[in-house]
Amino acid sequence: MSAEMNSSVEVHTITAETATDAKAVLMLAEFETADQLMDAATNMRDKGFKLWDCHTPYPVHGLDQAMGIRPTLLPWIVLGGGFTGFCGGLLMQGWMNAVDYPFLISGKPFFSIPASIPVAFELTILLSAFASFGGMLALNGLPRFYRPHFRSDRFRRVTADRFFISIDGRDRQFDIGANSRLLRELGANAVEVIEE
Repeated sequence: MSAEMNSSVEVHTITAETATDAKAVLMLAEFETADQLMDAATNMRDKGFKLWDCHTPYPVHGLDQAMGIRPTLLPWIVLGGGFTGFCGGLLMQGWMNAVDYPFLISGKPFFSIPASIPVAFELTILLSAFASFGGMLALNGLPRFYRPHFRSDRFRRVTADRFFISIDGRDRQFDIGANSRLLRELGANAVEVIEE
C-alpha cells in the first residue's frame, strides 16, 4: 500500500501483488455518517456517474432515491414465474384428466377448474419462489466470489460502522485526481485507489 499526494489530496493506492501492469479498477471513499453518505450520493448522481455504488452497515432509508436507482425488474420476473406456474398447473391437469387418461366417474366432467385450483395454486407459489431466487441471483450478478473491494483493510469496517462510496474504473468519469478532490469536498475521510 502506498500513499501519494495528488493535487494536495492524499490518495492511498493498493496494488495487487500479482499485478504485472497495474491499472486502477476501483476508487473507495470512506464516510463517517449516513447523512454524509446521502449528501455525497446525491452529488455523485447529479454529476452523472453511472458505475458507482454505496456500501452501508445497515439499510439507509432514501439512499436508493439519492443514488437515482430505478425500480427493479424483479417483481415482473416473479409475476412471470407465478403466471407460468398457474397456467402450467391448469394445463397439466387438463392434459392428464381430459386427454391423456380420461376416467369417467359418475358423469363428472373430465376437466374441472375448481378441482384444479389447489395444484395450480401450489405451482404458482413454487415457480414464483424459484423465479424470485433465480432472478435475484441473476440481477445481482451472483455468485461473485471476489471483488476488488476486498483488498482494502478500511472496507472491512463497512459491516460495523463506516459508509463507503465506490467508483468503478470503467466509469466514463473515472479520474483519480478529479474524483479524489470531489470525494474529499463531499466529506470523505479517506480515499483509496485499488489497482489490479
